[in-house]
Amino acid sequence: MDKSLLKLIVLIAAFIGGVCGILTIVPYVGEFVFWILLCLAAVIEMTFLIKSRVLELDTVQDSVTIGAIIGFVSFMVFCIIYVPAVIILMKFFRFYTNYGLSVILSGASFGVIFVLSVFMAVLSATVNAFTGFLTFFVREFIKNLDKNEEKRNQFNIRK
Repeated sequence: MDKSLLKLIVLIAAFIGGVCGILTIVPYVGEFVFWILLCLAAVIEMTFLIKSRVLELDTVQDSVTIGAIIGFVSFMVFCIIYVPAVIILMKFFRFYTNYGLSVILSGASFGVIFVLSVFMAVLSATVNAFTGFLTFFVREFIKNLDKNEEKRNQFNIRK
């Protein structure tokens, strides 16, 4: 994999994580955004990069590796933005985006928050690696359908 492509993947994943970190603070929308980040960040980014013809997935290993990188980076950036924002909103404005999480974050030390963030980032990497694999599988399936359709069209034209 090219280093410039890897940098682009990491930057876009960081952008997705940052946007999700900001949007998760919004009540009612936050839960959906969190699950989209946890499960579909790799699908969104890989689809975008494939459509813009920057990324070409050749093997399953590429798709799984890229999905894991996207999941880990996006969730760590999410935590870097979301955790301080929740603490600031709770301490200064008495606004609780998620009461249980706010209580946990207010009483936890930096080490506990860091370990929980890394654990959740690894979980996100695992889930996004799987969804990256599914993206590869669906993409290959669609390619095969298109090839079969072209063959059928060629056969019908010749008749």
